[in-house]
Amino acid sequence: MMKIMVFVVDGLYSEDLSNVYVKWNEMYLLSRLENFKESDLQDFQKAINDWGNIFIKLFRDISRSNLKFSKLHSWIYHIVDTIREHGAINGYTTETYESLHKTYVKIPYRLSNKKNVEKQIMENIQCRAIVMRNRVKKTKTPVAFTYTAKLFDFNFSEAIINEHRDNLKLNKNMSKGFAKFIDCLNSYLKLLNTTSEDCRIKIYSSVTLKNSAILRAVDNFHDRP
Repeated sequence: MMKIMVFVVDGLYSEDLSNVYVKWNEMYLLSRLENFKESDLQDFQKAINDWGNIFIKLFRDISRSNLKFSKLHSWIYHIVDTIREHGAINGYTTETYESLHKTYVKIPYRLSNKKNVEKQIMENIQCRAIVMRNRVKKTKTPVAFTYTAKLFDFNFSEAIINEHRDNLKLNKNMSKGFAKFIDCLNSYLKLLNTTSEDCRIKIYSSVTLKNSAILRAVDNFHDRP
């Protein structure tokens, strides 16, 4: 809650609320150290006390339990001693597992078509494992993109772009894409400091990026059985 708190909303701002946010960030940065010297632990305990005093003063009266939380008590009174005994807290927090959940559950789920999800997630993870296993270590050559069926292949010209845009066989999303195509391409070429002269356009139905994410140029994926 403290890392993402929005405290400037319709007059909600107060000096104490601002200070508790600042003190939290100071304390949080110290908590992320990989190694602690005794002087670091003393600074960390002081940062905890500074944050805790303001936090308790600010929220105790609106807490049903008067902030009698075991995690709060453990953090203020025991975390420094725990670090002395067991080492940096990065080694025994849940952040690693939360990160793994994002990588191996959330992202594959979003890449699925939301049907028979478990099977698709496992297949995605399996493909990613194969790619990682076959990747040459410390190579400077990027993994090649994997393209599917080619939809369009033509030399660039506004006339051809407009012809495709008005094609009655295209759905409205693809027609809209062609309508914005020239402006987007010009912006891209401007970033590259080049021109569209002798430019050839190839559009595929989808491409798999080197991080296993899939970009699609068609919108019928979710309609598949």
